[in-house]
Amino acid sequence: MAFKENVKNGVVWMTSDKIKTKHGFSTRYGGVSKGGYKSLNLGFSRGDKAENANENHRRLGEAIGINPFAAAYTKQVHGTEVRIVGKKDAIVPENLDRPECDGLATSDKNLPIYCFTADCVPVLLHDPENEVIAAVHAGWRSSVNDILSEAVAKMKKLGAKENKICAAIGPAIGTCCFEISEDVKTEISRYLKGDTDGVIFPGKKEGKYFADLREANKRRLIKLGLDEQNIDVSDECTVCKNEKYWSHRFVGQGERGSQCATIVLE
Repeated sequence: MAFKENVKNGVVWMTSDKIKTKHGFSTRYGGVSKGGYKSLNLGFSRGDKAENANENHRRLGEAIGINPFAAAYTKQVHGTEVRIVGKKDAIVPENLDRPECDGLATSDKNLPIYCFTADCVPVLLHDPENEVIAAVHAGWRSSVNDILSEAVAKMKKLGAKENKICAAIGPAIGTCCFEISEDVKTEISRYLKGDTDGVIFPGKKEGKYFADLREANKRRLIKLGLDEQNIDVSDECTVCKNEKYWSHRFVGQGERGSQCATIVLE
């Protein structure tokens, strides 16, 4: 299992050898945005110039080999809605008039699907045998409310089989930086039915803990029927590597861009 760094025309993105179709987890490198959005910002809602974000989408799409101007995009609300989409849902990235959801699933070919992150866990799913894909934004709220179960259910509705689904869990906030309080600890424990060894660790202060949200999501995927051998997990922390990835926890309310996770059936 391995994530690989790819570079083309200055654009840098990550891929997993578990996903056998075009896909990518973007980084900050290779775009035209300035200031806190430097440089491959893909978001349109935090103050960057639209022409810059559009150019960044074009550059990333050209590098990966997909068309971002006829794609389906999430409108994320930290919920559990996973939409089944088709060619009729294809829009340009600047169009923010889209249904709220934190995940997308499709069996249509040549329709890229996107979700966006800046510390939350991005998950790409692919059943290569039955040709179904999904892209999921799994922040802690969406995770503990079981968005991955919803994603797998929507993929199954399109013909996927759990034991055929491969997963790539991308760059996100790591255990080292994801400090949580007692209430979040309780929610994660509920989500994993108490199986928190190796997921929740003692914090530096009383009533505080550290959590491995990527491991939590991996365990949930296994419970949902995925083969552990088909799951790849990035070891990059977006907070520690804030020069490579955007991190909401590192930046706070200042200028910040967004990276994406995208996948398409060929």
